[in-house]
Amino acid sequence: MGCAHGKCCGHRSESSACDSEEFQEVGQFSVHGKRVLTERSIECAPVPSHKFRLEYSVLTQRGYYPDSPDKENQDSFSIRTQVQGNPNLHFFGVFDGHGQLGTQCSNFVRDRLVDILADNPRLLDDPFNEYSSAFVRTNHELHDSEIDDTMSGTTAITVLVVGDKLLVANVGDSRAVIAHKVGNRIIAEDLSSDQTPFRRDECERVKLCGARVLSVDQVEGLKDPDIQAWGDEESEGSDPPRLWVQNGMYPGTAFTRSIGDSTAERIGVIADPEVSMVQLTPDHVFFIVASDGVFEFLSSQAVVNMVASYPDPRDACAAIAGESYKRWLEHENRTDDITIIIVHFKDLGNAGANAARTASLRTGRGSSNSSFTTASEMYRSMRSEISDFETYQRTVSNNRSPAIVVPSPSRSPQS
Repeated sequence: MGCAHGKCCGHRSESSACDSEEFQEVGQFSVHGKRVLTERSIECAPVPSHKFRLEYSVLTQRGYYPDSPDKENQDSFSIRTQVQGNPNLHFFGVFDGHGQLGTQCSNFVRDRLVDILADNPRLLDDPFNEYSSAFVRTNHELHDSEIDDTMSGTTAITVLVVGDKLLVANVGDSRAVIAHKVGNRIIAEDLSSDQTPFRRDECERVKLCGARVLSVDQVEGLKDPDIQAWGDEESEGSDPPRLWVQNGMYPGTAFTRSIGDSTAERIGVIADPEVSMVQLTPDHVFFIVASDGVFEFLSSQAVVNMVASYPDPRDACAAIAGESYKRWLEHENRTDDITIIIVHFKDLGNAGANAARTASLRTGRGSSNSSFTTASEMYRSMRSEISDFETYQRTVSNNRSPAIVVPSPSRSPQS
């Protein structure tokens, strides 16, 4: 969900030794009234320090915009294996652009963020702060670039696999979710928290920075602006609370953190990510990184259930895209752009991981909450594990590449 004047109105992949091909944006064409997405392959990335591997696939689908049939896909993604030449360090990110120049903002952040991480020799010495600094630096560079980000920007949800740990950094309302086994069930656990005015802490933070927080109906006088009760994101998704300058009808962002959006930055929209860490265990099955086009009408658990029902991540990507597309058209006359990365853990039980532990640090407010004994112990553990490289073995990718089909719009374009 972007800004009121963006979506609501008018990659690079660096291959590892076991990557079979570079990713490209999904093409689409019509076959018997259906939209067919081009064939994909499964990719893999070993994590030799803990003797497991990542098996993953990605899909990106341009939204259906009857009023803007030529609108670009503003989503982008980045998958880079062996960051810093390290076979135990792998990056996955989804970037959801918004505004008139949302595509340019999304592509800029896609390229620069991982480059900054890759060029930072201190990344593994102080991963929380350095990861956060990379977001802030990318934001400054976007401001200084030739791209006019006055009313455009991008959200960013990223996962850095560091040996047997996941380091997650998020700005905005896209989402990362991990699945773990509990008995005979597969349970979804959010790795990120959507940063929107629905969150009381984020709402109060931006108000202190001068933002008016109102829905479109409220700002247009159709509803009482003094009633600051919007329910939840599921019930108020069609008219969510947004951020506005005092005495103005802009920028109308439905998120409280992003990269770019220099106008919204003046009323509290920040690029400081919320960063968390998860210790992997043999009970973890896969994780998902996806734009909010997926989660607008599907819960995290529903998405995890769909992934769990398809052994092949390509089939899961197709099913989720198709279901998301269908749900959008049931509620609106358009769809959002949809991007999904699914990453399966293979042979994770060989890693002998300890019980799950999660450490979180909300860098935007400068507070921390860590279940590790001390931050320095966590950093030493990470550094020692990653610096002990093992021989990196080439693995051949699975070459099965089925066609992927999502439903075509059931209603004709409206002007």
